Amino acid sequence: MLHFSKGKTFFIWGIALLGILCALPNLISEKNLSSYPQFVQQMRLNLGLDLRGGSHLLMQMDKKILIEKQMKALRASVRSVLRGKRDGGAKEGAIRYKNLAVKKDRVEFRPSDPAKMDTALTRAKTLIQTLPPASFGAAPANTLEVTKTDDGRIVLKPTTEFITDKISTSINSAIEVVRRRVDELGTTEPSIQRQGEDRILLQVPGYDDPEKLKALVKKAAVLSFHLVVRPATIQDVSEGILEPGTSIMPSKDQYSSHYIIEDDPLLTGADLANAQQALSNQTRKPVVTFRLNSRGAVRFGEVTTNNVGRPFAIVLDGEIISAPTINEPITGGSGEISGNFTVSSADTLAVLLRSGSLEAPLTILEERTVDASLGADSIAAGKIAAIIGLIGVLIFILIAYGQFGIYANIALLINIAMIFGALSLLQATLTLPGIAGIVLTMGMAVDANVLIFERIREELRAGKSAINAIESGYSRALGTILDANITTFLAAIILFMLGSGPVSGFAVTLSIGIFTSVFTAFVLTRWLISWWLRSQRSKTVEVPI
Repeated sequence: MLHFSKGKTFFIWGIALLGILCALPNLISEKNLSSYPQFVQQMRLNLGLDLRGGSHLLMQMDKKILIEKQMKALRASVRSVLRGKRDGGAKEGAIRYKNLAVKKDRVEFRPSDPAKMDTALTRAKTLIQTLPPASFGAAPANTLEVTKTDDGRIVLKPTTEFITDKISTSINSAIEVVRRRVDELGTTEPSIQRQGEDRILLQVPGYDDPEKLKALVKKAAVLSFHLVVRPATIQDVSEGILEPGTSIMPSKDQYSSHYIIEDDPLLTGADLANAQQALSNQTRKPVVTFRLNSRGAVRFGEVTTNNVGRPFAIVLDGEIISAPTINEPITGGSGEISGNFTVSSADTLAVLLRSGSLEAPLTILEERTVDASLGADSIAAGKIAAIIGLIGVLIFILIAYGQFGIYANIALLINIAMIFGALSLLQATLTLPGIAGIVLTMGMAVDANVLIFERIREELRAGKSAINAIESGYSRALGTILDANITTFLAAIILFMLGSGPVSGFAVTLSIGIFTSVFTAFVLTRWLISWWLRSQRSKTVEVPI
């Protein structure tokens, strides 16, 4: 099998050349990079936080607010089923009730007519949903426990399984929202990972403005539009006695510090199609213009047509940021949000609205800014370690295996270039542990050649000819090489799936290095030795022992 057809030769060197070409943009200095085409600029490796510097935030979702929102949503659902409303347009007779309220982690009410207790209980139980099993073989869990007390109350309490599932889905959703917000900054390869039950780790290489980053990611950005009942008086604020279905809310609006608004929103942030920072045509001050989707545009047109002359409140995260009056029907599906904005704050709000809302705000637990000079020191130290390791390996292989060592060294250098080329092609992020993975790969690549060359030595001692010894050495060493690299690759996959950012970076470079090492050590050196044999037409092979 030492014969290589022209097709195989073209394939082998085509892959090697592709890897080298993909790695070349990393040799271009930052100063000269702008003069090259865009695709060349994009082929450079992304450096991680430990190499490039940047911002590091550890955030925690506010579980208390998340549960409060679920309780309020549950209360609204209870009110709806007791009124007889059903999805799909079907309706049933209303059941009168009293004392419908949220009590910490439960919702309870009392039917006005004790004779309708069983009917009210049946209606409440229609809100129970089934969660998928938490693990294989486990039984499905319900979302609610609905019970009747001896004193005539009906209590709805979310199950522990539902709370756990809700926190988990909310964190996963928050990761995607945070990712969209950070992407608006124009940064490359931010690392966003879940940690534990309710925490998110955010690392943004190359971004050194943590204050703007915090303002962008920690706000829930829950937007809603409500009709205003009236401006709140001091007495309203102090006593808190309100009409049913209304709430009192603080305001940034210049006309009143508080408003009483209707609880049910006319529109929510889910109805937004786009939001942009702009300058008002009237005041030339920064505003946020928005455009609604088709459903929101129809709804907004209906509401503004039926409520001309009434103010409506634009609420963001539980605070009214503007309360304009509806002067005429707004049927175009667009509008603007005004307030005491600067250009920066208006742009931040537009980004928040475009990227979607969090189900609960995020609290900053840990904040670090990694200085770029630290990254430069890390890069320099990594380079020195890699160069020393590479030179040591090259010298050892050359001394130990002579001419075969030259071919192994050529393959090793191409292997390193292919690793960097693959990382560049995949737009992966190189971290300091990633450099350690590359250094480890050098040893693994040489290890494969050592197995092959030692097997060739054994075959030569047994008296086989040069060609037969080389052929036998490669074929018999293949099984051992594959066994070692497959087990290492499985370990790398586990590290990538379960590890944090730096560990994942190590796993990525190690995984890529496994494939390139097998290719260069087994295929490329085999081609080089085959080429040498054909060119020399040698009957014997001198391998130092």
